[in-house]
Amino acid sequence: MPICEGDRVYILLEDGRDYLVRVEQGKSLGTHLGNIDLGELSGREFGEYILTTGGKKAFLLQPGVVENIFHMRRKTQIVYPKDLGYILLMLDVKERDRVIDVGLGSGAMCGALARLVGEEGKVYAYERREEFIVVAKRNLEEWGLLDRVVIRLRDIEEGFEEREVDALFLDVPEPWKYLRQCWEVLRGGGRIAIVSPTASQVMEVLRGLHSLPFVAISVWESLFREYKPNPLTFRPFDRMVAHTTYMMFARKVFP
Repeated sequence: MPICEGDRVYILLEDGRDYLVRVEQGKSLGTHLGNIDLGELSGREFGEYILTTGGKKAFLLQPGVVENIFHMRRKTQIVYPKDLGYILLMLDVKERDRVIDVGLGSGAMCGALARLVGEEGKVYAYERREEFIVVAKRNLEEWGLLDRVVIRLRDIEEGFEEREVDALFLDVPEPWKYLRQCWEVLRGGGRIAIVSPTASQVMEVLRGLHSLPFVAISVWESLFREYKPNPLTFRPFDRMVAHTTYMMFARKVFP
């Protein structure tokens, strides 16, 4: 399928530097390896490369979830892809599901959830800060996922408008304060995922989970290490993203 005017393109330079751009006549991208005329991308195929004005290769690729997240507009810390993938699996999100995302932030997790629920599912995103909603809406619209999301400017201390949802993701500073509201909105057997960066927060959440009708309670931490993809000097990168968050999971049952 040829690249068209208005399409978003992930540009990967031959030295590994990357950019996410939109094809637009009269616009150019300036890089350390030369400039790229964005209008000239129209009619090209994904997987091809073009040459910068400096004679360097620039590969034209379709952006995916990870590229969208790392190049998104943001006002908040995001859930890293290394954690996000496991959270989505543990929540068992699938087409036609109804899912709640608490702590919309800049929309990274919301976008990943919306992608999985499909056109017949729905994500209900709760955020109490309007400036975060403005950024998240722009990101979701750019990814073509805004129509799958209902955004509510609301503090969940007041409870949720939905009932019998399949899964819930909770990313707020003091999640233990809202576990009762979360239990009430989930269907029987529904799944909850909670993220917190510190051990003291985890202990508070665990106390709350054990005081309510939740089972299959577990706590995880994901440690990833990237390696240099050079067959002659294959070894780990000198730096790594280590601890990012603790992930807690549970399922609702009835007392």
